[in-house]
Amino acid sequence: MTTENTKILKKQVAPFEKSTTKESVWQIINTIGPFIILWYLAYISLSVSFWLSLVPAVIAAGFLTRVFIIFHDCTHHSFFKYRKANRVVGTAMGVLTLFPFDQWGHEHSVHHATSGNLDKRGTGDIWTLTVEEYLAAPLKLRIAYHIYRNPVVMLGLGPIWVILIKNRFNRKGARKKERMNTYLTNVLILLLAGLISWVVGWQEFLLVQGSIFWISGAAGIWLFYVQHTFEDSYFEEDKKWEYVKAAVEGSSFYKLPKVLQFLTGNIGFHHVHHLSPRVPNYKLEEAHEKTEPLKNVPTITLATSLKSIRFRLWDEQHKNFVSFKEIKHLTKKRASVQAKPEL
Repeated sequence: MTTENTKILKKQVAPFEKSTTKESVWQIINTIGPFIILWYLAYISLSVSFWLSLVPAVIAAGFLTRVFIIFHDCTHHSFFKYRKANRVVGTAMGVLTLFPFDQWGHEHSVHHATSGNLDKRGTGDIWTLTVEEYLAAPLKLRIAYHIYRNPVVMLGLGPIWVILIKNRFNRKGARKKERMNTYLTNVLILLLAGLISWVVGWQEFLLVQGSIFWISGAAGIWLFYVQHTFEDSYFEEDKKWEYVKAAVEGSSFYKLPKVLQFLTGNIGFHHVHHLSPRVPNYKLEEAHEKTEPLKNVPTITLATSLKSIRFRLWDEQHKNFVSFKEIKHLTKKRASVQAKPEL
């Protein structure tokens, strides 16, 4: 993509970067309202059966994912026109989703600035090794990487570690404002959890909120994973890395059914979001449809996205993701060469 084409593409997307207060407020209403109702339905269903309560809990988890998208937009200061409004609403949504506003905002900004850059991995992204790095790694690192990339660990334990535990602590080097926001978020989470537990009972709270938390957390991690882990993604060394290419070629268009598109706040149009984080989520689809070059980006569906589960390592030579199985023969070949005695 030439510099001229880059400028044209950014110019085409620019008109969609302005938020609309009316649409933002309506999204809060049509997200928080149903979430509260579904939470209550899950709670009263417990009197019949825990398994019955999972029905509204699953749907509530979808709306909690939508709450996170509002939080996410606020950290980009794209949900409202004024930064203070984004900060207040974002912090409130962070309490519901267990994410500290400033801390996650910082890490996510780094993610946007370095996505697909092989020399700047490690902040706000999925741990990704190249084939050569993996083959040269010691056994302990390989085992750790296998465990990390296991779907059961990533989707099952991932929400507990990342959202429930890691988010409670400040990152190293965080400034006072960021640290105080994390403390405030933690206190508000405890107060809200304590209040609801006092009203409905702590066991009932844990059963309902625990189910919703785990389902929405797993869904969130899957969305983040699949939006950057597809066969022909984009990764380059820093000297060759380009922001627009990383956005358009390294972020997928996850074409979801309309119901799931609604619950995930249009985040499937991830290529648009990475190209211009200032586009609010409710304008992402319009930006995609009215910007012709964006229609040719990598597209995945629910069915094809399942293939991403086996993509583990980035092959720098062939510019695509490969599975552990595909490089197994390379590992064996290298081991046999090292085992041969010198003549």
